[in-house]
Parts: sequence; structure tokens; C-alpha cells
Amino acid sequence: MISQKSMAAAALLRNYTTTGRIVAGVRTSPGLSAHHSSINFLTANRARRYLCRASATHDEEAAAKAAAINADNGAPTIFDKIISKEIPSAIVYEDDKVLAFKDINPVAPVHVLVIPKFRDGLTQLGKAEQRHGEILGQLLYAARIVAEKEGILEGFRVVINNGPSACQSVYHLHLHVLGGRQMHWPPG
Repeated sequence: MISQKSMAAAALLRNYTTTGRIVAGVRTSPGLSAHHSSINFLTANRARRYLCRASATHDEEAAAKAAAINADNGAPTIFDKIISKEIPSAIVYEDDKVLAFKDINPVAPVHVLVIPKFRDGLTQLGKAEQRHGEILGQLLYAARIVAEKEGILEGFRVVINNGPSACQSVYHLHLHVLGGRQMHWPPG
């Protein structure tokens, strides 16, 4: 069962991923972990405030399911706003079709996202069609360029989350380039 706090965190994340705006304050509580697997939200609900800790398990799954609701509505994603430079990012690589930038919540010493500049229906890999073959190849080649630029060409991982069961939280196809530490198998 999803708690009110989990639902509030999911709603906040869903609003952020679809509009790029945070409608409530976000802060880190000194008593809670600030590592990559937790996000602390302070949201207003009438006159009361709730401090919610979104963990990398249940709450992340709830946020992914919430994001999937608006996956194909055509609204700009946070990535569209990064592409248009409305939201700043640490760009690692850019060409006319692909943009790569550092993830704001890295799970490895090197964690870069590689995205197509034009979605063209590619909200997730499961929506890929024959006509997307060229951009899919360019995304993988860009991942290789990123690995070289970041000094991890001898060992890196490329991850694509597809749909809510894989915890995809932004419905704009993206590759995670991960490295800079020993990767383990199996992942997940």
C-alpha cells in the first residue's frame, strides 16, 4: 500500500518531470541520508507539512508509475527544457542530434545521460520503430564518445530504463552512461 507521504513525493516528482517546476520547497533534513538513494521533500498540505523521504525502492517505483501516466501526452519534459537551455546542465557532449550531460543524482563516479534532441515519439525504447534506427545508433556512438571524454572507455555500462517496471521517470528516451568504479553483475 502506498503511503500519503509516498504519494506526495510521487506527485511532486511527477509535476517536476512534466513541468520542470517544483511547487513545494525541497530541502535536506540533517537527520536523513543525503546520498544518491534518498531525496527529501518538504511539501505543504493545507496547514500541515510533511517531510517525505523518497527511497530508491518503493517511492522510486511509485514515482515511475506516476510519470508513466503522462508519458505520451506530448508535453515538454525536463530534458526538453535542458535541450532548450531553460534548465542549466553540465554538458559533456553535444552535436546537432544528441545531447549528453551529467546526471544530477549520480549512482557512479561517472553518470552521464545521453538524449536525442528531438523525441520523435521516442518516449521510451519500447516505442522505437524502424525509422528510429539512425538516432538509436547515434545515441550509442555518443555514449562511446562520452566514455572516452570521461576517461572510462576501458570499462563502462550503458543502461536504458524502459517503462515503470524499470523505474523510468522521464519519458524522453535516455541512456545512462555509468563508470568510474567496478560494475557488478547482475545489475539491478
